[in-house]
Amino acid sequence: MSNSYDVIVLGSGPGGYVAAIRCAQLGLKTAIVERENLGGICLNWGCIPTKALLRSAEILHYAQHAKDYGLKIAGEIEADLEAVVKRSRGVAKQLNQGVTHLMKKNKIAVHMGEGTLTGPTSLTVKGDKGEEKLTAKHVIVATGARARDLPFAPADGKHIWTYRAAMTPPEMPKKLLVIGSGAIGIEFASFYNDMGADVTVVEMLDCIVPVEDKDVSAFLEKALTKQGMTIMTGAGVEELKATGKGVSAKIKAKDGKAASHEFTHCIVAIGIQPNTENIGLEKLVEMDRGFIQIDPYGRTKSKGLWAIGDCTPGPWLAHKASHEGVTAAEAIAQELGKKDLHPHPLNRDAIPGCTYCHPQIASVGLTEAKAKEAGYEVKVGMFPFIGNGKAIALGEAEGFTKTVFDAKTGELLGAHMVGAEVTEMIQGYVVGKTLETTEAELMQTVFPHPTISESMHESVLAAYGRALHI
Repeated sequence: MSNSYDVIVLGSGPGGYVAAIRCAQLGLKTAIVERENLGGICLNWGCIPTKALLRSAEILHYAQHAKDYGLKIAGEIEADLEAVVKRSRGVAKQLNQGVTHLMKKNKIAVHMGEGTLTGPTSLTVKGDKGEEKLTAKHVIVATGARARDLPFAPADGKHIWTYRAAMTPPEMPKKLLVIGSGAIGIEFASFYNDMGADVTVVEMLDCIVPVEDKDVSAFLEKALTKQGMTIMTGAGVEELKATGKGVSAKIKAKDGKAASHEFTHCIVAIGIQPNTENIGLEKLVEMDRGFIQIDPYGRTKSKGLWAIGDCTPGPWLAHKASHEGVTAAEAIAQELGKKDLHPHPLNRDAIPGCTYCHPQIASVGLTEAKAKEAGYEVKVGMFPFIGNGKAIALGEAEGFTKTVFDAKTGELLGAHMVGAEVTEMIQGYVVGKTLETTEAELMQTVFPHPTISESMHESVLAAYGRALHI
């Protein structure tokens, strides 16, 4: 097999493997380099297996509340943690095999091993076959990121966990501390709370899920507190030590008072660190806090060298990485002679965010506060799920949909949702933003009945004083 290609992709996560497939579809001789598992963190240790865990917790929650639906379940309902984890790992394995199949189907050469750039368009791979030297006309760096450790208490995998250990726990935590309330922290807090752990979440900012709209953050905090979680905002962990029995933490609360607390386990979810060290990038690209700086198509400062996904500026989301992968692949193909291609740069204002806690949250575009900060005069509509027939019938009447419009033009600036199945519904607003819709088109759209999505329509109507069911 020749080790010279049109494109080599370094990293096979949702950005890398999608970029490789699109390159192959465009007729480019393509290779991918992966040091661990095809599919990367998302598929093997992130997005997908965590959703499998959360699904098990959701089923447990419904079983425990069967009487709310007029049902009786004989005997005690309890979780089998080992079986739950086994199911999650099985889902990850199935999808890993799926990516392997896609590589073969698209005739993409796979080089398993540690890749190191020796120039903008060359690299070495150290793996089971020894050291291979690969060259290409273009190289796409898609090396992703990893969990950031607390500097004073690195994860040990026993009692202090990152997401990876939290996904395959050696035992069920009895009393769990979660540091950080972004998507990863809140999803694990929700999972373990539903599984029966006593969960405390510590967030240094003044609200949980701080990138979300303030109304969503406030609603979620109330919902999680009602479920039994302890939420500490405006707080910080000053000391964290693993003990023989668990974890000891010194937490400074919002009032400035510090106190010691004991937990059996701790999950650290304070952000990510890009995988850009020791792979030959230092003289080839510009970096900011380790993240590779790129143009809107993925180009770095070195000709022929591209970067996508979590090793580049955020948002650090799998679907953003995949979209960047397609954009870079098409821009490369265009440079290699396919002049009929017209790649479009990524519109960051139309990237949705989803968090799969209970209740779910989803959003796209500007929050109300950010829209005002940007100088917009806004019209804002909110519609509660308690006014939605399908939500009531499902027993999921807690939640709302909120939309933010430019008062002058009617442009949809942002949409924010919390409640049942909102991660499936947000795409309606994403399509709307991509099509540059205004309130007029959304008002004239017919939404099916009975669906929770009707709350989306009502929210738009509410922004203009026309809501029908509140």
